[in-house]
Amino acid sequence: MKNNHTLIIGSGIVGATLALKLAQAKMPVTLIDARPARDESVWQEVLSKRDARVYALSLASIHLLKEVGAWHKIAESGRKADYAQMQVWQLNGMGELLFGDSETAAPKLLGSMVEPLVIEHALWQRLSEDDVNDYLTVIAGQKVVQMDWLGAQQGYRISLENGESIETALLIGADGRGSFVRRQAGIELDTLDYNQTAICCAIRTAKPHQATARQAMLPTGTLALLPLADITDEDKANPQHWQSIVWTLPRNQALALIEEDARVIADKLAAASHYELGAIHQIESIASFPLTAQQAKSYVADNLVLIGDAAHGVHPLAGQGLNLGMLDVQALFEQLTYDFTRSGGKLWGSNQTLRSYERLRRPHNSLMMHSFSALNWLFAGSLAQMRPIQQLRNEGMYRVSKIKPLMRLFAKQASGV
Repeated sequence: MKNNHTLIIGSGIVGATLALKLAQAKMPVTLIDARPARDESVWQEVLSKRDARVYALSLASIHLLKEVGAWHKIAESGRKADYAQMQVWQLNGMGELLFGDSETAAPKLLGSMVEPLVIEHALWQRLSEDDVNDYLTVIAGQKVVQMDWLGAQQGYRISLENGESIETALLIGADGRGSFVRRQAGIELDTLDYNQTAICCAIRTAKPHQATARQAMLPTGTLALLPLADITDEDKANPQHWQSIVWTLPRNQALALIEEDARVIADKLAAASHYELGAIHQIESIASFPLTAQQAKSYVADNLVLIGDAAHGVHPLAGQGLNLGMLDVQALFEQLTYDFTRSGGKLWGSNQTLRSYERLRRPHNSLMMHSFSALNWLFAGSLAQMRPIQQLRNEGMYRVSKIKPLMRLFAKQASGV
């Protein structure tokens, strides 16, 4: 049996980032993931393919990845697409919101689009480096099968499928939307099913994206066109033509469309965007996923805390899901280390500390979740097409677009800084 200061279940982006932050602060931490470890040859094989999905990393998330030493690896890989503008518009309506300034000689960065596996690879490289090894233990390929709470003084005993058990003062659930940690702790969920499905794919368009993240608000749902990195020599010779697509549709419509030939999907997608970037010359990696929102009724229990998707999941229309999880990481790390220092090194993961984290993050995440739901309701569905709602939308977008300080505030909120 091993004893541990802190144990994180789930080594995705959020869990791995927190593990690195703790190890850098010389706080002993163990990171457990059910997925087997990949060697470098396997990583290179999976990274050789373009992923249709990207994360729209805010400046705050980029800063956190810089702090843990992962961002420079991402930058060196060439697998990121920076964006300096965000364009939001509605078809058949008035008004367009344009964040950022592309007319200056050096447009200000708003964020970067990066494929999930590219971020994970950079983090996994960092997890094995010498400067964190003394404080970080990584257990890969082992599933947690049981959690037993031993009391507030001792914390939890975790049992792995290989029979090994680990005791920890603080258990952190970073194991995604279906969180085993959350379910075992008996923490319930508030959920919302949008009855929508998102189709995602990678496309090569006739016109370049010009470092602009685009989102069309359609009666059927949102259509996001997000810059993708150029990964082949051919791409780099004619850059900025690959986009990641997240196309939200009513569930039945999406499920019918996903069965069509790829060329049919590409043509319908180009038409839905009103050919904003011209014709679609190539389409890859077509997939779909149902859209729901959820939030844990509590983020904490005795000796236990939830972060990232284990705590909350939002509609993807604003691309803020991972960014909210990274803000969780920063807030939890700061609260843990602040209270530890203030107590003279005696308190780690106390109820008071965990509740402070929850007070910081749950109201903010809840506001974001409901805001995204309201935006989805305002633009998609039969009720949203009623004339009074359309007029309200048109006037609102037009007025907001003319208020420069408000536009700058929205851009700042999106950047997370």
